[in-house]
Amino acid sequence: MRGLTGSGTAAGRGSGLRAGLAAGGTAMAGLAAFGLFCAGCSTGGTGTRDEGPAGTQPVAQVTPSNVLPTGTAKAAAPVNAVQLVKRDPEVSRRISSDLRPCTGDEYPVDTSYGSLTDSPAPDVVVNVMTCGDSVGVGTYVYRQRADGSYENVFAAEIPAVYGTIDRGDLVVTTQVYGSKDAVAYPSGEDVITYRWSAGRFTETDRVHNDFNRAVGNGDGELPAPPTTQN
Repeated sequence: MRGLTGSGTAAGRGSGLRAGLAAGGTAMAGLAAFGLFCAGCSTGGTGTRDEGPAGTQPVAQVTPSNVLPTGTAKAAAPVNAVQLVKRDPEVSRRISSDLRPCTGDEYPVDTSYGSLTDSPAPDVVVNVMTCGDSVGVGTYVYRQRADGSYENVFAAEIPAVYGTIDRGDLVVTTQVYGSKDAVAYPSGEDVITYRWSAGRFTETDRVHNDFNRAVGNGDGELPAPPTTQN
């Protein structure tokens, strides 16, 4: 089974960036009935009585005009991730031949689009998992070439691996198992950060986490909720 590998050749694939817009809410002020009796009262520029507001505080407006576009988002054209993996000579024969639908036409594949290699087009991160327990068996990064095809620039084929895009970095997490660990309860995990530099991915950070063995094994029962005395 292959370990983590990184490769970089010329070609193109870039990044997709999500953007969110927040909608604003409006605030109701005063009482309608009270306003009928104050037609002759002196009012200020805000429409409230000179004595002060009627107890309701205005809510700040948040509109799309408050959100400044960055101009860095790139449109991500969807790709057939399953075909990318199956036709990729860099993918092991075991993974490509075992990649089949779990049910119907649903394959155990997650696909992410984002900026990893400074390519004009979005890069594609593909995670291949098992159907039964959703354990990652392979993580791949594809970069688009000038002719529109894709090349494999990163591959990790080890048990319980999963890759994500984090602000332009590739973050690969692998679960660490002891000899007696169940699939659902690993002993720890390694979190490795890669950055694209000089045509290849280079490791920039590594974090190891050991998991607590005394909790989370699923053997205990939840405590009963406290009873209230009437």
